[in-house]
Amino acid sequence: MVKKKENQLHSPTLASILMVEEALEKEEFIGKYQLWMKLPRKMMYQTFCLIIDYLEKSKKIAINGTKISVIKKQKQKIIENFIPEYIR
Repeated sequence: MVKKKENQLHSPTLASILMVEEALEKEEFIGKYQLWMKLPRKMMYQTFCLIIDYLEKSKKIAINGTKISVIKKQKQKIIENFIPEYIR
């Protein structure tokens, strides 16, 4: 069964995707709505949700229940915990 593509009023620009990624870099674990409210420039929530879906599908972020986390940060913590000599 093929899903119909919803009509999108706004498509995210590269600048807005980068803005969301930069905001995510500053936070450890944050809720979707809280992240949207902390963005330096406002955007429509629908556009923001498209960006979050894109980042999750491209495996740049992980969503655990209601919290979002950057996968790169998680990998760095694993490296620091299991391979301490790697940090030197």
